[in-house]
Amino acid sequence: MSSAAPSPAVTPPPNTTSPPPPPSNPSPPPSTSASPSIPPARHSSWKISTVVYVGLGAGALLAILVLCILCICCRKKKRPPHPSKDASSYWPNNDAPPPHRVIHINPNPSPSPHHPLTTTAASASASASYNAPHENNPLQLASSALGFSRSKFTYEELARATDAFSDSNLLGQGGFGYVHKGFLPNGKEVAIKQLKAGSGQGEREFQAEVEIISRVHHRHLVTLVGYCITGTKRLLVYEFVPNNTLEFHLHGKELPTMDWSTRLKIALGAAKGLAYLHEDCHPKIIHRDIKAANILLDSNFEPKVADFGLAKFSSDLNTHVSTRVMGTFGYLAPEYAASGKLTEKSDVFSYGVMLLELITGRRPVDSSPTFVEDSLVDWARPLLTRALEDQNFDPLIDPRLKDDYEPNEMTRMVACAAASIRHSAKHRPRMSQIARALEGDASLEDLNDGVKAGHSRSYSSRERTDYETAQY
Repeated sequence: MSSAAPSPAVTPPPNTTSPPPPPSNPSPPPSTSASPSIPPARHSSWKISTVVYVGLGAGALLAILVLCILCICCRKKKRPPHPSKDASSYWPNNDAPPPHRVIHINPNPSPSPHHPLTTTAASASASASYNAPHENNPLQLASSALGFSRSKFTYEELARATDAFSDSNLLGQGGFGYVHKGFLPNGKEVAIKQLKAGSGQGEREFQAEVEIISRVHHRHLVTLVGYCITGTKRLLVYEFVPNNTLEFHLHGKELPTMDWSTRLKIALGAAKGLAYLHEDCHPKIIHRDIKAANILLDSNFEPKVADFGLAKFSSDLNTHVSTRVMGTFGYLAPEYAASGKLTEKSDVFSYGVMLLELITGRRPVDSSPTFVEDSLVDWARPLLTRALEDQNFDPLIDPRLKDDYEPNEMTRMVACAAASIRHSAKHRPRMSQIARALEGDASLEDLNDGVKAGHSRSYSSRERTDYETAQY
């Protein structure tokens, strides 16, 4: 008999979760002392806040440090890497100018109440073929100072403007070269002065004109529109003043007689322009070639002083400028002709000669048989004295005027002429005094400076010493 098979043993499923291991460092039992305990949550929050504050402080310090470094780097970048060029670099092929000739032109000058005119830019486009002698030459500085958006021209542009410099557009000529009338593409009329090529004097006059006219702006001074440098060619472009010159209207043949009011207007306007050059410009500007041919007239016979090719700067600290004698015979002041020492009173003398032309209608030097004296000044001096004493102007005035003048105005102009042509430069009045006297705003005694009206010290060797010691 077979026995029953034993039932298989039932094994329980293995326990997959093992009991946690006993802590290696059991926590001590909670203290039973009386001091309060910090809850775990508050303790963790306090630690986090401390870390955040420290991080913020460190970040702020780092940001400040970075900003300081950036500021230092920016300041270093703004500093010019090289010192500014010496003034001699502005004068290519010439010696460096003396200190009183070095100027600093404001690239963006603000208009002055004394400058009623505004300049107009030429509208023609610049040519890429233009090459200046130096990137910082005075001509570029001049164009910046003038405020022109366009003041450089090519020779081809000016040739087109003047119809290839045709004789039909010729306005005049002289030792400097030729002046032609032209039209810019915008229709503006201009006068284009072309200096003789290859002349050292022409180059100096070109630089002087651009440098000086770029500094001045007055309704009684001619305005520069632009210039051209092409190879050896040097051209200046001026506003066109349509009514020719004082010389043309005063001495031209078969022309209407210039009336008295027009003569007075021209004398007053020229005086104001010169007063501006002498007293409102710093350094002052001495024109050095005042004459009737350099007084341009507009359609209303308002005068404009022109031709600054011989002009000189004169520092307020200098009593005179020693220079080679230049100018026009008959207009030169005696001290300048004798010694070459130039002051603004040399311009005053030349202006006085021009006044004599307006009063008498005569030229400064006349070769006619009726004019026996060497010059207009020598002929007029004794007549000026007598006219101021007895108020009889008939021997002196232009016979074409007849009696068509105002006696008080004639007296003022005669007194201004007599004071302006004195032998002694220091006894000549300033141009502003002359302008006020012509307007009737000042006493004629202001012109005399202690010298009797119509009289002057004689020019002697002793007085020449005064000039040489600068007692002006």
